[in-house]
Amino acid sequence: MSLDKKRSIKQQRAIRLTLSYLVIGLVSLIIIYPLVWTVGASLNPGNSLLSSSIIPKNMSFEHYQDLFNGKVDYLNWYYNSMKISFSTMVLTLIFVSFTAYSFSRFRFVGRNNGLMLFLLLQMIPQFSALIAIFVLSQMLGLVNSHLALILIYVGGMIPMNTYLMKGFIDAIPRDLDESARMDGAGHFRIFIEIILPLSKPIIAVIALFSFTGPLGDFILSTTILRTPDQFTLPIGLYNLVAQKMGASYTTYAAGAVLIAVPVALLYLWLQKFFVSGLTAGGTKG
Repeated sequence: MSLDKKRSIKQQRAIRLTLSYLVIGLVSLIIIYPLVWTVGASLNPGNSLLSSSIIPKNMSFEHYQDLFNGKVDYLNWYYNSMKISFSTMVLTLIFVSFTAYSFSRFRFVGRNNGLMLFLLLQMIPQFSALIAIFVLSQMLGLVNSHLALILIYVGGMIPMNTYLMKGFIDAIPRDLDESARMDGAGHFRIFIEIILPLSKPIIAVIALFSFTGPLGDFILSTTILRTPDQFTLPIGLYNLVAQKMGASYTTYAAGAVLIAVPVALLYLWLQKFFVSGLTAGGTKG
């Protein structure tokens, strides 16, 4: 290979690398800039965003103190959101694991139609069924109940996550099942001792998605919940800025920043599984 050709290849690689870093930097800036503004607004004195700056001149933690000194019912909102999100995550993992294993390893009447139904359900936005959800909740006496929200969230997350996990389980060799069966293991033992341990990456992905989904939901929660003691974080924080007089945008920003804490902790805990699980679930189908 000639020297000029080698230089040309190196220049092309340098250009591609430079363009890649520029794109990554631009995307990172788009993502990080509003987050930095939110943190900055939460540390600015006063209640208005008009006088706020990204780097506060007189940094103050008074808005964080307001969240915990009883001026707003933030701790109750936080507890309600954590209870709903954690319960949704646990139940989603249980139901999705069994459902995905059944569709992956068993052949039964209605299997293909069931998978097609799951796919069709993803085409209908959940908020389009708000009236039906509210009427059904009222008939069951679950209006203003966290249980209603948990059941709705779990039901909404089963179809897509089942598809995701089924694709991952399909890639697990069936020879492992046969070997375990020859040793006397039943279907349940194979599921618990072989399938689940090998499915940890995709389980981590589903756990994160099913936890963060309810945490940021506003439409369904406002439809079901009625009294302040049952409010979740999205409803409570929205009420802080919905008032025509006395709206506190900076306190809202402080509350929004703290929402990220449990999500960040969960992500750090599942980080070693997250990327590999997302890639495997999306490519092994």
